[in-house]
Amino acid sequence: MKKVLFLAALLLACFSQTADAQTRKQREEAKREAWKKERQEKKALETQQDSVAYAQAVEALKSGSFVMEADNVVFRNGIVRYVSSNTNYVEMNEGQGIIQTAFTNFEYNWSPNGLGGVTVQGNANKPSMKQDKNGNMYYNYSINGTAVSATVSIILTGGTNQASVTISPNFSGNTLTMNGYLLPHHASNVFQGTTW
Repeated sequence: MKKVLFLAALLLACFSQTADAQTRKQREEAKREAWKKERQEKKALETQQDSVAYAQAVEALKSGSFVMEADNVVFRNGIVRYVSSNTNYVEMNEGQGIIQTAFTNFEYNWSPNGLGGVTVQGNANKPSMKQDKNGNMYYNYSINGTAVSATVSIILTGGTNQASVTISPNFSGNTLTMNGYLLPHHASNVFQGTTW
């Protein structure tokens, strides 16, 4: 009799462990499914936000009133510097263009704009815009002023407001590329240094 009771208790313990393991497995599966659903919802929201930002950026290019706030600057030798987006930008508004760099994380004895870089302004001329089959927008214009004569080429990535701007001076090979986000002029929050 003791043997039968012992076997019954052992079987009961095994079943309860199996049931507990199945319950644990179901809880883990439920957590995993909830995490997947949350991730899908978050991704859908990000896609929707990117789509709205892209439409606003395209409209800003069409109207010629935009600011591309840079997160990093790439020099012609390939060196990348991460920068503040409110002081490193390319702007176009009402036919005027501004290009500003400000390297506050480096020591300079003197800089023309007082921010550790250069701010140049001029007339923006001959804008042209085209779109490829992937939705990427290509926007080019020339900027001419007292201290600047350059070609500015913007590539806006399709479906988002991420952009890359290449500034090619007409009288030197010191090409500069800035990467960041393109915003309508009124939505930007940049700080302009002393114009050269």
